[in-house]
Amino acid sequence: MAKRDYYEILGVARGASAEELKKAYRQKAKELHPDRNSDNPNAEAQFKEVNEAYDVLKDADRKAAYDRYGHAAFEGGMGGGGRGGPGFGGGNADFASAFSDVFEDLFGDFMGGRGGGGRSRAQRGSDLRYNLRVSLEESYQGVQKTINVPTSVACDTCRGTGAEGGAEPVTCPTCSGMGKVRAQQGFFTVERTCPTCNGMGQIVKNPCRSCGGAGRIEKERSLSVNIPAGVETGTRIRLAGEGEAGLRGGPSGDLYIFIEVREHPIFQRDGIHLFCRVPISITTAALGGEVEVPTIDGGRSRVKVPVGAQTGKQMRLRAKGMPALRGGGLGDMVLELAVETPVNLTARQKELLQEFEKLSEENNPEGKSFFSKVKGFWDGMKS
Repeated sequence: MAKRDYYEILGVARGASAEELKKAYRQKAKELHPDRNSDNPNAEAQFKEVNEAYDVLKDADRKAAYDRYGHAAFEGGMGGGGRGGPGFGGGNADFASAFSDVFEDLFGDFMGGRGGGGRSRAQRGSDLRYNLRVSLEESYQGVQKTINVPTSVACDTCRGTGAEGGAEPVTCPTCSGMGKVRAQQGFFTVERTCPTCNGMGQIVKNPCRSCGGAGRIEKERSLSVNIPAGVETGTRIRLAGEGEAGLRGGPSGDLYIFIEVREHPIFQRDGIHLFCRVPISITTAALGGEVEVPTIDGGRSRVKVPVGAQTGKQMRLRAKGMPALRGGGLGDMVLELAVETPVNLTARQKELLQEFEKLSEENNPEGKSFFSKVKGFWDGMKS
């Protein structure tokens, strides 16, 4: 059976360029690969036929011999030499490169694509972080803040393309848009990032003067941010698309705002609850009375101090704490009493306190109990 014409097998005309031959080979090899044609018993033979045709026509010397003598050029040992003849064994870098491309086309989706190759025209911008401090009152009420974010934004001059006048980038001639180039080293094909386009797969012939071809420029933007009631330190707010602009028209990244709530001079926060330490005089502590305390909403509450109150006694004001971030009501405010010892006493005050001390031996049950235990402890140590 006579062998088919190599040009006919690849579906190209005689005189086709090397690029046209390579493109036709990749298309045919992809079509006829046995893994894609399990129901076609002739697929493997046709696949080998395509590889044999391209192995000859891709080489300028062998192509010239074939154009002149046809298949007879490779019969009877002609042209065999050290090339190993047509087929997979030729060891040619171009063929290895082309077959590698076909393999990627067939299995790239299962292996995570082309490994980050530069066929994509655009790249997503980076996400940005902004630290925002708010007061406890702002956290309680919720607030709208205006922030200034230094970031990269799309260039208005070239509309983000990176080319003068907004022209589209062109395919890189070095890597043919792959973003990577290959070199044959023995039996292996080494792949590296294309030095011409730096892996983008495209180049800008006339770079935009405003952005230098990047498609974006550095600029400070003002953004209005809605801070919901109930935020606390560590709360993260995401603003989609407000991050760094993408390269050459790619989508923008996101902006993440991290909240820090400043310490308050009166209230201490624990989740949705607030704590407030309230000093009271020894007279109020002994006799009882009322004390006025502030609340986080700016109001006031009068609290009754029980007779004989001690330092550390806690009282709870319901629903006077912080709001829950995603609803669920208000926390409580816990008041902790601190009995204050007077300082800078006058002579008369000292005299009165000393007189009071003599008259109040039976009015300090906790102290009496403590020193009774101490005496027992010491007596036990002696015996």
